[in-house]
Amino acid sequence: MDLSFMAQDTLTAARQLLGKKVTATVEGEVTSGYITEVEAYLGFEDKAAHAYQGRRTKKNEMMYRDYGGIYIYTMHGHHCMNFITRDAASPEGVLIRGLEPAEGFEIMQKRRGRTDHLTDGPGKLTKSMGIRRDLHNGLRLNEGAITLSEGKKPEVIKESKRIGIDNKEEAVDYLYRFTVAGNPHVSKDRVKPAFNNGWQ
Repeated sequence: MDLSFMAQDTLTAARQLLGKKVTATVEGEVTSGYITEVEAYLGFEDKAAHAYQGRRTKKNEMMYRDYGGIYIYTMHGHHCMNFITRDAASPEGVLIRGLEPAEGFEIMQKRRGRTDHLTDGPGKLTKSMGIRRDLHNGLRLNEGAITLSEGKKPEVIKESKRIGIDNKEEAVDYLYRFTVAGNPHVSKDRVKPAFNNGWQ
């Protein structure tokens, strides 16, 4: 699919990522899901972003690339997957926080060692899909093991505060988290599923 929508405003790109289908092929096994939850991180001016004030390290180097790159970092032993937006001069991106499983459900269960809550969190979804920093950081979407394609359309998009950034001063209050309203496959929010899980 055409990824050029990710070259523009990161907040707009984050909203447009909802419903897109992410597919991972790892060791011959295919899993996929529709994006239900994302968080936008706006680089230089965003105190919650890894590239705040132009910070550049070996860890976040992948943020300084053109849109469509895959940036994976680890936190508390969990891998977190981000899609890079804009261009190499604007280190911004979108954290993929939740997916509605589509393909490879049994594979996800095996990898997670459980039958539920497989993809309702950034670390959960990467484990379910076999996505790891040492294997996939630095790859580009649609040029390797991880692809992005058209999927579903959200009925309503909910805006809220990002999760887990309580020490980032005013950035705590930015409404940069976007979810498919009524979809149960999102982190933290335990909602009663809406009709069709919130899809049009």
